[in-house]
Amino acid sequence: MVAQLETSTLSSEHRFPHTVEGLLQVFTSSHRSFFTNVMAQALVIASQGTPVLVVQFLKGGIRQGQDRPVKLVQQLDWIRCDLPRCIDTPQLDEAEMRSLQQLWQYTQQVVYQGKYSLVVLDELSLAINLGLIPEDEVLAFLEQRPPHVDVILTGPEMPQAIVDLADQITQIRRSHCP
Repeated sequence: MVAQLETSTLSSEHRFPHTVEGLLQVFTSSHRSFFTNVMAQALVIASQGTPVLVVQFLKGGIRQGQDRPVKLVQQLDWIRCDLPRCIDTPQLDEAEMRSLQQLWQYTQQVVYQGKYSLVVLDELSLAINLGLIPEDEVLAFLEQRPPHVDVILTGPEMPQAIVDLADQITQIRRSHCP
């Protein structure tokens, strides 16, 4: 994660010639896992005053759609699908699919507005692989995001086209100690 620097308050002789470009980071694993280190990174960045959005596309169960984000710290908004269950299958009913699509549309809208400097898209690879969010839409979104926005994608079996776009790839493995 690269810290974003405010250049408008610096004198002209100390201004940076270019703004810092946002990174695309991929955290992947062979198993479905809660990426604790990604959440810790988001909390640290938000606690330092940087606006952060965490979106969990396949988690549900706590009535937490985009209309009811949870604020973990002042600068961190955390949203999920407004669903009574977690999604683990491509077979969704109409209301579930609508909720997921509304969350995806909302996510794109607020990112394009530049409201957040860091956006964590949790288990997005699973949503793509289940056919719930089209890979080509995700690729277009990543390429069209504002240049200062850092994006972290998590999930198993990340599509190769997304891996190819990434600035940083972290593969999480389980280690078994005797």
